[in-house]
Amino acid sequence: HAVIARHPKKRVAYATSEKFTNEFINSIRAQKGEEFRERYRRIDVLLIDDIQFIAGKEGTQEEFFHTFNAIHEEGKQIVMSSDRPPKAITQLEDRLRSRFEWGLTADISAPDLETRIAILRAKAEAQNVMVPPSVIDFLAQRIVSNIRELEGALTRIAAFAALQAVPVTTQLAQEMLQNLLYNPHRKSLSPERIVETVARYYGVPLDQIKGKARDRQVVLPRQIAMYLMREETEAPLLRIGEALGGRDHSTVLHGCEKIEREMAENDDFRRDVGTLRELLYAD
Repeated sequence: HAVIARHPKKRVAYATSEKFTNEFINSIRAQKGEEFRERYRRIDVLLIDDIQFIAGKEGTQEEFFHTFNAIHEEGKQIVMSSDRPPKAITQLEDRLRSRFEWGLTADISAPDLETRIAILRAKAEAQNVMVPPSVIDFLAQRIVSNIRELEGALTRIAAFAALQAVPVTTQLAQEMLQNLLYNPHRKSLSPERIVETVARYYGVPLDQIKGKARDRQVVLPRQIAMYLMREETEAPLLRIGEALGGRDHSTVLHGCEKIEREMAENDDFRRDVGTLRELLYAD
């Protein structure tokens, strides 16, 4: 809308990656490939939302590669959104990844604690629901990276309380969040898979992350692996230590606490850990 408002004559196309994929498949079935290419290539601005979902779709990636090249060669503009940086999109072809990194990458940061509290208060007022400050604070501290999930949690808790004719309390929020944040894939994750994913993400050899190296570029990924194993599996501290070369439970506990402190103080670091968490469930 902003582009059209400023430049009424510009040709603008918007699509989610899912819509792009579906239209591409339909064009093949209907033998209307040229019509599809005309729609997405003969434009001034192409906007694609959630581009990460083309990962693993070979035909769609091939088509988007040529679409990207055609628009770029004409000196036109492409704007894409994703929930992770290009390097963290698994199963994305290298030639696309490199092109995604050509332009300006803008990180739309997750809101800080105060902003999340303000969002929840505004949402509660809009729904005309009385939500105690303790519940607002609890939700804001538990859900840090996804505003839709944050608002959705409040809506579900308020709806449940209204249906059951019970007050909105922190205990109710805790019980509801156990279901809202439950991940059915959690139990399928092994400590070894987490260690391998973290090592690959940071480019650290497995023998080093499991070894005795004390360099920061090794220690930090090792501690992140400890934290993710504790958060994403049911493994006890001793089992986590075994997955990292036989470290004792006190070392694991210290590592987890250090990562928690860093996440609380450093938004970029917290997002990095969030990206890793998503990678664990990417396949």
